[in-house]
Amino acid sequence: MKTVNPADLAPNEFYRYMIGTVGPRPIAFASTVDSQGNVNLSPFSFFNIAGYNPPTLIFIPTINRHGHKKHTLLNLGEVGEVVINIVNYAMVEQMSLTSAEFERGINEFEKGGFTAIPSDRVRPPRVAESPASYECLVRQIIPMNQQADLPGAGHLVVCEIIMAHFQDTIFDEAGLIDPHRIDLIGRMGGDWYARAQGDALFEVARPKVGLGVDQIPASIRNSAILSGNDLGKLGSFAALPTPEEISTYRESGILHELFEEARYGCQYLPDLLHLRAKQLLADNNVKDAWLTLLQRA
Repeated sequence: MKTVNPADLAPNEFYRYMIGTVGPRPIAFASTVDSQGNVNLSPFSFFNIAGYNPPTLIFIPTINRHGHKKHTLLNLGEVGEVVINIVNYAMVEQMSLTSAEFERGINEFEKGGFTAIPSDRVRPPRVAESPASYECLVRQIIPMNQQADLPGAGHLVVCEIIMAHFQDTIFDEAGLIDPHRIDLIGRMGGDWYARAQGDALFEVARPKVGLGVDQIPASIRNSAILSGNDLGKLGSFAALPTPEEISTYRESGILHELFEEARYGCQYLPDLLHLRAKQLLADNNVKDAWLTLLQRA
């Protein structure tokens, strides 16, 4: 394992480790205005939810490589309002274009080919093409470095949502936001992005108080076949099956072929059981996986 002390590297060198491992990062496509009403639109991948009562978003503009504040941060110092527009795959190339270092006063809505529409409660406009937009009041701007003008120094912007807008097309029949329909993207390291679509999307059931991995028998916990994800599913089960349940499962004949293969095919029975259990776990059939794993020759 490679171990790195940030103090041993220049900040921009350690930054590459951070952005290569902390991700995919959602993107705040922030629209702001200065005191004269000039509009700015810029993306920030240091962005997330910071609470929901009140509903709060945070994003972090950093000082650029020239030691200058980004136009977004300058605007927020004059007008403490922002619209955080969410970025999906259909917008990614246009969004990327707006991240170029245009002169202050240049309207990135126009440069990126986006449609500016009036907000309801704040002065900055919102992006019509965005699947979701949050009108926010800026509650705090917190410098993350005492030397706030150093390149890479962050300024944490705390934003309270006071109005939200969602495209009708992102909802499913139950009225919930469908991750397939919203088609979100996230920032990775270098020039890489991730798209939350297709096989990249999967569900993990909410955990219950279960056995825990520590209570899984060592012969199963140390399996060369079962993965950490498999053990996590097993550990979420409420309690081990009883001896009666294990015996009934065997007598049902479900595992007959495996026992026959071990007896006449010179296969190692625990491996066969672990392979079958792995298949069951992939189908989220945790109980049958346990009943399979706990069989004895």
